[in-house]
Amino acid sequence: MKEDSIFINRELSWLDFNRRVLVLGKDKNVPLAEQVKFLAIYGSNLDEFFMVRVGSLQERASLMRAKKERDKRENKTNMTPGEQIDAAISRIRTLCDRRDRTYADVLKKLEDEGVSIVNFRQISPESEQYLAKIFREDYLPLLSTYVVGKKQTFPFLKNKEIYAVAVLRTGSEKEKIGIVPCGENMFPRLIEVPERTGCYILSEELILHYLPLLFGSYRIASKTLARITRSADIDADSVYDEDLNYRDHMAEVVRLRQKLCPVRLELSRKIGHDIIEKLCDQLRLDTARVYEYDTPLDISFLFNIQDKLRSHAELFYAPRHPQATPDIVDNRPVMEQILEKDVLLHYPYQSIRPFLRMLSEAANDPQVVSIRMTLYRLARDSKVVEALVEAAENGKQVDVLVELKARFDEENNIEWSRRLERAGCHVIYGVDKLKVHSKLCLITRKTDEGIQYITQIGTGNYNEKTSRLYTDLSYITARDEIGEEALQVFQALMLGETVDHMSVLLVAPHCLQDKLIDMIDGEISKAKAGQKGLIRLKMNSLTDKMLIDKLVEASQAGVQVEMIVRGICCLRGGVPGLTDNVHIISIVGRFLEHSRIYIFGDGDAARYYIASADWMTRNTLRRVEVATPILQDDVKRRIDHIFDVMWHDNVQARDQQPDGSYTRRYPGTQTPLASQNALYDEAYRMAKGIKEQ
Repeated sequence: MKEDSIFINRELSWLDFNRRVLVLGKDKNVPLAEQVKFLAIYGSNLDEFFMVRVGSLQERASLMRAKKERDKRENKTNMTPGEQIDAAISRIRTLCDRRDRTYADVLKKLEDEGVSIVNFRQISPESEQYLAKIFREDYLPLLSTYVVGKKQTFPFLKNKEIYAVAVLRTGSEKEKIGIVPCGENMFPRLIEVPERTGCYILSEELILHYLPLLFGSYRIASKTLARITRSADIDADSVYDEDLNYRDHMAEVVRLRQKLCPVRLELSRKIGHDIIEKLCDQLRLDTARVYEYDTPLDISFLFNIQDKLRSHAELFYAPRHPQATPDIVDNRPVMEQILEKDVLLHYPYQSIRPFLRMLSEAANDPQVVSIRMTLYRLARDSKVVEALVEAAENGKQVDVLVELKARFDEENNIEWSRRLERAGCHVIYGVDKLKVHSKLCLITRKTDEGIQYITQIGTGNYNEKTSRLYTDLSYITARDEIGEEALQVFQALMLGETVDHMSVLLVAPHCLQDKLIDMIDGEISKAKAGQKGLIRLKMNSLTDKMLIDKLVEASQAGVQVEMIVRGICCLRGGVPGLTDNVHIISIVGRFLEHSRIYIFGDGDAARYYIASADWMTRNTLRRVEVATPILQDDVKRRIDHIFDVMWHDNVQARDQQPDGSYTRRYPGTQTPLASQNALYDEAYRMAKGIKEQ
């Protein structure tokens, strides 16, 4: 077998991950309202794939680029940007067919529960009269119409918005294109139809049906709904104007993104090929990027359908709430307890409240002189920001790095940065040409005994909402060696620089990848010496070829490599002679697996880390990321346990096969183990133990 057979293209691997999400949209073990949610998530994931990944590849494949860039091949599967686009588009068309079948299946199940999405062919004349009245009174005065002809320019079509498109004919049979924005911001997407309770029609279908009322004397020869997706791939640093405030510059980047080139055109009905060509010509889009299907162009309304099912508790997962950790008691300050021992919080099974309590304590503690944090994504109503504002107003030095290049969260972060500045916080916006993706918080206290550091390093964002939806780890410690190096990281960031050397922490871009390679080499040396070599890794994505090559080398040396990779995985495990000792699973379930765990070795000598970094080149070489060692024995044992529970999941887990495909595990004769349920059950038992003490 050729060596390149161990690699999987990044884009195709991501599409396979989204297929695993789609599968949950018709999984009989998933409650119906949750199936609806997974189907909606699949749709929003695919939108982002087109905006980010296809947009990026299209830019690199552009005829405007130099030939050497257009022909530059991906370093694992040797594909050019154009070849990757073609392969991805082919895979997406197959997925669209599967999506359509899943959507039809979900609709049938919803009808059994009294909720239906209908069209005009399915409603009574009385209902049609009712809808006609709504259209004339509520819609007609607000709708805009565009007629494209020799004297009328083609209108700008906004990203992801739905338009009604008609082929218009005059008395002389001349053909024009009519376009009507369906104005999702003006109209509710779901319109209740008085057929029966729970019966809805989509607002764009209403507009499409009554198009003749909008185009006067024109005769409508054919019509369809259309939706375009635009690239979101804009390099903020490459267009930076140094005369602009950086925050204002990022606001301009957000505005410019809305105008980037189209990468996809979706149509809800078949329409003449000549009209498609005209649309594509106006949009400067290849006709190969046109998708025609019967399902709604934007299935995000399924989130609204899910909300309408809230009264049917049996259609949802059983309620689960983050529990208290037994490591923190309520009747003592959190910081006081951290000074005594390290604490690990495991979201969403355990609550984020101890961390929020700690921030609030720090804001009011007279011995706290400073709080430093890196912020990437925040909740809309952020308690973290409230605590930082309180600290600044209480006279603490508050240094905050707000990453304004957090894709699709730029506007939110811009607003939070303004609020922090108004409160007196010192706000900076990252490092030139690097994203700051680390999850790092440092509280500094000045006591009679000297300087004390309390450091929190996590795998997830400081976001109260996602802490209930994503699995993440948060390590809080008062160890000087960690606090001192965290301080070095912040001092470098405040100067717009990055650290070049660390002894304890692993910090990208200069001292993470090389340290990981050293630790893999350590396990290789053990295996060659006849000892047990073991590497256990959990992450969201694996694409870094240097690290992949080193894992292959480890496998060939006899090192056992166990990996839990949720999404993109560019390595095939189990390939004879190459990756025999690499075993990879993926878990996609109720909660988004987001924690990163690195374990090197076995037994007492094993080294444990949690990190903000996936093993992607962008994380290891083009971002500021932080991984922290776990130094307390009971916390090490807990991380081992978390990994073991997930590794032995036989309900949600899928085993990667040597060909790169994934096969679902089934319990068979074994006791069913759904890792996310098991970890939540444990959290409840531990919390109950606290109450019973």
